[in-house]
Amino acid sequence: MSTEGYLGNEKLKRVGVEISFSEDEAKEILKCSEDPIYFIRKYVKIVNVDLGIVDFDMWPFQEEMVDGFHKNRFSICKMPRQVGKTTTTVGYMLWAVLFNADYTVGILANKGQLAREILGRLQRAYEYLPLWLQQGIITWNKGNIELENGSKIYAYATSNSGVRGGTYNLIFLDEFAFVPHNMAQEFFTATYPVISSGKTTKVIIVSTPNGLNLFYKMWVDAMEKRSSYVPFEVHWSMVPGRDEDWKKETIRNTSEEQFRQEFETEFIGSAATLISGAKLRSLAFFNPISSIDKLDMYEEPKEGHIYIATVDCSEGVGADYSAINIIDVTKTPYKQVAKYRANDLPLLFFPNIIYSMGMKYNAAYILIETNNIGQQVVDILHYDLEYENIYKIDQHHIKGQTISGGFKRNASFGIKTTKSVKKIGCANLKTLVESDKLIIVDFDTINELNSFVRVKDSYAAEEGNNDDLAMGLVLFGWLTAQAYFKDSTDVDVRSILLKEQTLLIEESLAPVGIIDDGLQEEVTIDGDDVWSQSGNINTRF
Repeated sequence: MSTEGYLGNEKLKRVGVEISFSEDEAKEILKCSEDPIYFIRKYVKIVNVDLGIVDFDMWPFQEEMVDGFHKNRFSICKMPRQVGKTTTTVGYMLWAVLFNADYTVGILANKGQLAREILGRLQRAYEYLPLWLQQGIITWNKGNIELENGSKIYAYATSNSGVRGGTYNLIFLDEFAFVPHNMAQEFFTATYPVISSGKTTKVIIVSTPNGLNLFYKMWVDAMEKRSSYVPFEVHWSMVPGRDEDWKKETIRNTSEEQFRQEFETEFIGSAATLISGAKLRSLAFFNPISSIDKLDMYEEPKEGHIYIATVDCSEGVGADYSAINIIDVTKTPYKQVAKYRANDLPLLFFPNIIYSMGMKYNAAYILIETNNIGQQVVDILHYDLEYENIYKIDQHHIKGQTISGGFKRNASFGIKTTKSVKKIGCANLKTLVESDKLIIVDFDTINELNSFVRVKDSYAAEEGNNDDLAMGLVLFGWLTAQAYFKDSTDVDVRSILLKEQTLLIEESLAPVGIIDDGLQEEVTIDGDDVWSQSGNINTRF
């Protein structure tokens, strides 16, 4: 065999080099082609910080990872930092392109540089393969590889459109939890045709948790078998050498919360959220029963039920979203039954969406924010489309804005979100959700609440996030405090909450029973109550 390598690199086999295999080499090639774990263990080399280039002596959970990749089309892995998750996946991708002809792999990461770094790891491992095991190199650069057997590997940022027009046998998404939520959603929307175009296309998603985002949703869906993804989880203690002493030292050098997220792989939301973190983590989301043109329905409208729609309007230019929440207020707990959210809808089309959703849900009462372009929307909805059930707002010098029948001279359709409205709405929303009087079932809404955080003396979306659905719920919170809401729904949420709070206080103050140990000094009967005295403690049973 010629020793002339690819572009002078003697570690790489060039195209067209004739190879004659020994019997042992032929057996090895066959064995490697049938067993990716064997191939990785024996022939893939990695860089060890202390020892340099060494064999990849996989830990048991890494072998389980490879076995899962090999057997399943869709894999999702929730893993701690520094457990070799990317290196393990690189080993499997290397096996896939070597032993499958015309096999195309897409490596995607939050940033293109990170994707190219992963490709660089694969290239380094390739260079240490024996030449008789290599395919000839056609293309070899920082962004892609093409091999003599027709297999290709590309490295992209998740936002790159390159992967969307191609045909791929394997797509690897590294640290997917760190891809911005909106970008991640857009990626899956655009690439689903690529994934679904073949019956064998594999998708491998590997990440450390980073808040309650799309990765979190996909993980929960996989765990609850609501998707085709097969979940795989690793705990930090599965890594040799990591024990309680290691844990304590790591926490000292980082923080308890950071350790919980990065090593215990807990999904932890943003700090200082309006809704408590514990409550947010407990909220259960569901897949919609119907999802058409960005309208997600979780319940069909029911005869005789009362529905309210809160509307937040945007300019439809790809930034903020136009959002609609439909809430069933027939009785408590109130329940979110449908939502619409889009950031590419022309303004003039939005009133028609509101009209259709409102009419579908029993001519729902509609509350529209009119701070910006909302006034145009409400005017079209009322005057052109002749939708009747739009809340009117009366303006008061002292009371501020209130909902009424709209008979006063200064009454107008829609509400302006002032500091007062937002303050009341946030307080009521927090109480409603945390007391289970408002059930939120939509993931996008829950996701926004997870980044709806305190900013100075108010609440808003964390930088890089949206709050259009969350603000719709804030308006709903404000609405529930209105007398007109009680009259129109026959539900007085304030009274319900007050009664429940009073009951909780009474229960907390009630004496707790103790077990009779026979040492009581005195027993008296007072009516139907029995009082036992033991020392200085009086206990009522």
